[in-house]
Amino acid sequence: QVQLVESGGGLVQAGGSLRLSCAASGRTVSTSAMGWCRQAPGKEREFVAAISRSGGFTAYSDSVKGRFTISRDNSQNTTYLQMNSLKPEDTAVYYCAAGGKVADAGLIRRTGWYDYWGQGTQVTVSS
Repeated sequence: QVQLVESGGGLVQAGGSLRLSCAASGRTVSTSAMGWCRQAPGKEREFVAAISRSGGFTAYSDSVKGRFTISRDNSQNTTYLQMNSLKPEDTAVYYCAAGGKVADAGLIRRTGWYDYWGQGTQVTVSS
């Protein structure tokens, strides 16, 4: 089992920045990739960003590409999501996720690929 705990959410004005953190514990050696997904009220959970175990590969949704950056520190078992130029449409609960199955560039963009989820952290962007 892998436990994930997110932090860093909050209220920010449009154009501002936030950095989310995800601390992993448990059998972290079993994970092959980490991701961030989000869910806005009344909408389905959607992929935001993912990073391979080594950190050498990253993927982003079109809606956040160029504004968000995912990174990880394996020595601290922590994954980050730096969010810049935030927009009101970025308002959502952000979830950290980990997957242990064989990964490719397509699979890690699917929310269903992930095996473990954090409890989520609220991000609210005011206009």
